[in-house]
Amino acid sequence: MQQFIDFFGNHLALFAAFGTVLLAIVANEVHGNVTGGKRVGPLEAVRMINDREPVIVDLRAMADFKKGHLLNAINIPAAKIEERATEFKDKARPILLYCALGGSSVEAAGKLRKLGFSEAYPIRGGLNGWMQSNLPVTAK
Repeated sequence: MQQFIDFFGNHLALFAAFGTVLLAIVANEVHGNVTGGKRVGPLEAVRMINDREPVIVDLRAMADFKKGHLLNAINIPAAKIEERATEFKDKARPILLYCALGGSSVEAAGKLRKLGFSEAYPIRGGLNGWMQSNLPVTAK
């Protein structure tokens, strides 16, 4: 125990930096859950796709969409999500949203919730998170 106390005393800046980073990560997660609603991980998204047949929306540019996307996804650029929301007929049907990294999808989900879509879920990590989980994409 004394070694730990000595180490802590000799490396205060290191522990302060660690605490700051840890606090920033926690604050980011809490802020995302409060403002952006629930985010689903890639495996939760697969479960939802299999059980509930959500609308899957790719928010990236058309050129990126053509290179690879989730099966049965439709392409709606993030900037046009509000004007094209009328394409979603059933407001109770879940909507899975993703972009490249996950940031734009949180914002788009918030916009859809304000329009009355209660189940708009961004995929955590976006398409990159999806592919890092070794899940398939298609270019068709």
